Amino acid sequence: MAGLASVGNAGRVTTPQNLDERFRDAVSSLPPPGARRAPGDPVRDGSSLTGERALELFDAQLASRHLDLAARWLRSFNEGFYTIGSSGHEGNAAVAAALLPTDPALLHYRSAAFFCARAKSLPDAARDVLRGVVASAREPIAGGRHKVFGSAEANIVPTTSTVASHLPRAVGLAFSLARPHPGARWPRDAVAVASFGDASANHAAATAALNAAGWFEHSGVPLPLLLICEDNGLGISVPTPGGWLEAMLGSRPGLHYSAADGCDLAATYDAATEAVGYVRRERRPAVLHLSTVRLMGHAGADAEVAYRSADEIARDLARDPLVGTARLLVEAGLLGAEEVVGRYDEVGWQVRKVAEEVLGEPKLANVAEIVAPLAPRRPLRAAHAITDVASRALGPGAAARSRAFGGKLPEQSGPLTLAQTINATLTDALAYHPGVLVFGEDVGRKGGVYGVTKHLQERFGDQRVFDTLLDETSILGLALGAGLDGLLPVPEIQYLAYLHNAEDQLRGEAATLSFFSSGAYKNPMVVRVAGLAYQQAFGGHFHNDNSVAVLRDIPGLVLAVPSRPGDAAPMLRSCLASAAADGSVCVFLEPIALYHTRDLYEQGDNEWLAPYAGPGAWATEHVPIGRARTYPLGNAADLTIITYGNGLRMSLRVAARLAEQGYGSRVVDLRWLSPLPVNDLVREAAATGRVLIVDETRRSGGVGEGVLAALVDGGFVGAARRIASADSLIPLGPAAQHVLVGEDAITQGAHALLAR
Repeated sequence: MAGLASVGNAGRVTTPQNLDERFRDAVSSLPPPGARRAPGDPVRDGSSLTGERALELFDAQLASRHLDLAARWLRSFNEGFYTIGSSGHEGNAAVAAALLPTDPALLHYRSAAFFCARAKSLPDAARDVLRGVVASAREPIAGGRHKVFGSAEANIVPTTSTVASHLPRAVGLAFSLARPHPGARWPRDAVAVASFGDASANHAAATAALNAAGWFEHSGVPLPLLLICEDNGLGISVPTPGGWLEAMLGSRPGLHYSAADGCDLAATYDAATEAVGYVRRERRPAVLHLSTVRLMGHAGADAEVAYRSADEIARDLARDPLVGTARLLVEAGLLGAEEVVGRYDEVGWQVRKVAEEVLGEPKLANVAEIVAPLAPRRPLRAAHAITDVASRALGPGAAARSRAFGGKLPEQSGPLTLAQTINATLTDALAYHPGVLVFGEDVGRKGGVYGVTKHLQERFGDQRVFDTLLDETSILGLALGAGLDGLLPVPEIQYLAYLHNAEDQLRGEAATLSFFSSGAYKNPMVVRVAGLAYQQAFGGHFHNDNSVAVLRDIPGLVLAVPSRPGDAAPMLRSCLASAAADGSVCVFLEPIALYHTRDLYEQGDNEWLAPYAGPGAWATEHVPIGRARTYPLGNAADLTIITYGNGLRMSLRVAARLAEQGYGSRVVDLRWLSPLPVNDLVREAAATGRVLIVDETRRSGGVGEGVLAALVDGGFVGAARRIASADSLIPLGPAAQHVLVGEDAITQGAHALLAR
């Protein structure tokens, strides 16, 4: 493929042209073939890699190399958009060969040889990869949205290039693979494999995954997980200290550690076979540390000479895995030097042909096309999922199932608080949806800090309701993997402030999977989060957090905020149904201060309680995502108050006092902060021409900004005011009242509008 290799500056020793020439020179210098081995024999003494398999893997390695050269050729005239290559990492083809094709894999962005080795043919693999490079809309996994290694047919789950963020998901997937459950995507004897780089090993997500894997193993929880560290000694320009990876990975408790020369195909294959066998047989986690090299720099125009010496670069070139495999095949008498070069050129010609063919393919042409797989909303399918639950609750065997789970708890028979309603809904979900798992910190034996998951573990067992290690990244990673394998996880993040430690698991992993796989892979989940402020006896910014901007900024994510018990059950059912039917990622943000609230206007009125309709009512009592609820007070013609969460209770109280003064109001509970109920907002605002936005989040970056923008975009031309909390963390004790929205501020804002 000399034509593709001709680009670049010959003065830089790792240009495509130079790499091509060095390969040819090195192969031509190999000694004559050794004593010929039969294709079915080991390629060398002591190895389990046969000559026949070695030839197949060599082709995959060659394809990987030529794909890198092709990407740089395409980039040279602005037709290629991704040049992070796999040159020097081609030994990972041997890892693919050691696994079964049904073992799900989450690959490092330098794992092209693995992808080629698992693909049904090299031309198909080349076409898939190069379509990603040129952002072709015909690319079969991401549809031109990003260049990823992924294939539903080949059981390769696409990952973004976010550093190591896929590793917590890999832990969750392995956790799920070890658990028999209906709807499982992969065989129960499968192994989950994930590859990552040496620099990525230092990332917080990698540390969380390694720790969680060891924690599960130490706890006796089966975890068939193989982690592959492809160590080329560099993180872009920063060298990895010598011996660091061996010391760090080799000392991890609960992880079986092994290492091999990733530039030696036979050694890599033997080490991978041993590691895969251990994980599959023992159902315990292992890490395989492969020593590799990085050729042609980090990506694109990266000039290694700016941060590496000529000797360092030369040492890596001397370990070129393609030359190593060529030497292995020649020494085994399977190929001569000329045959190696001929094979190299033949694969290069095939890749070049495909590269030219994909150039003219169409790109994504409009916004609708781009966002189509991001967050499908199919209300009919979601309604059908809810109806299925109702049918199981009312159909044959329902009574027996109810007895098996101990029947309804006494406190779930009458009007319930918000916390009790969520508990009742989770009870029914666990009883009538076999894929539901509830887990998090303290949710099991303790029943949650606020009692929301009380009695669930004793009724459904610790396989369905369980406590996790204290790490939000691992909790969300567990949900990501379990959802990928056909379960319906309902993880709990104990406080909203703790979610910020792990936001990228939602932003970079959960929200992107359907987008970068065109819907072929999904990670349905309903993340329960206790949050917002106004706790009277338990304060401070960690337990009273009003920051939700990061959640509203995630494309496709559903953000629900139930304020009243009467809405909590229908909204949670809708989230569960949307996750089951569409693979939605939902965050169910529960106002802590309203968990146990009973009264609205005066002590003892019980106006904040609501009866609970059992699972048989799921088919009729659910709330469409993105629909608000309006409470009219008085003639409801004077003022529209738009709010949510704790603001609803305060606004209803203020509106009642305004009604006594002769002013009619309509209080609109958003309920859904993403997507916002825009049509409802515009309609209710237009009904009065005066809008007061009561936003308990911060003035900067708060929900109120989005509401105002929606009204302007919707053509609202009346008067509007915004009451929001201060741009401050929430202090301890009575001082919190000075930064949070209160009823006095709402009353003043209402009167200011009514006076216009």
